[in-house]
Amino acid sequence: MKQYGIVSIFPEMFMALDYGITGRARQQQLIAYHYYNPRDYSQDRHLRVDDRPYGGGPGMVMCAQPLTAAITAAKAAMGPTTKVIQLSPQGQRLDHSAVHMLAAREQMIFVAGRYEGIDERVVAATIDEQWSIGDYVISGGELAIMVLLDAMIRQIPGALGDTDSALQDSFVDGLLDHPHYTRPEEFNGKKVPEILMKGDHQAIKRWRAQQALGRTWQLRPDLLQHKTLTKEQQQLLNEFKLGDSHERE
Repeated sequence: MKQYGIVSIFPEMFMALDYGITGRARQQQLIAYHYYNPRDYSQDRHLRVDDRPYGGGPGMVMCAQPLTAAITAAKAAMGPTTKVIQLSPQGQRLDHSAVHMLAAREQMIFVAGRYEGIDERVVAATIDEQWSIGDYVISGGELAIMVLLDAMIRQIPGALGDTDSALQDSFVDGLLDHPHYTRPEEFNGKKVPEILMKGDHQAIKRWRAQQALGRTWQLRPDLLQHKTLTKEQQQLLNEFKLGDSHERE
């Protein structure tokens, strides 16, 4: 069972993980969460966890004492070598390979920052890794942690109903996913591509591979800059580009 410690002043936000795939994974005892609220460790008589920043400026900063105490409690329970992770715009950008690497770990502690951030002394003394889900700002680390947990839990064997589903997700092979269709065969005048209706599995596999390459070329060409295509993949992409140019004429 994977063990995840979460240091947050809003642990109730993580109830969102009780639904869908992440919820089933917890019910199947594939994962377990352990919460550590810094307010429970505050030595302030009002249980404050934030204060005004030195040097002035807007907003508040999360205090070192309650955060450090909460992280210390988490490490005491989960083991002194457990990695402590902060989700931060300053961190390394998450991608599929990073998610896969993190998902392989048996346990981690996640620290959710709030307000203008957390006291830098906490980062220097207790944070082992910083990861970012993108170059933008959100109100707190809880949502970012949930994004990472959702992505990680999908990779745990048994978490998905179809064992092949995770292998067919977008980005698994560095490409966007191919288009998907289901019943009805025709909707609002648009039909399912004929090739998907014929039952030729080899042709369907080729079409899906080509669509994944073409969609990536159209929507995320940056992904192709870092990917070495096989001779077959390059041929499929060339065919897609040729068909796309004919459609534009």
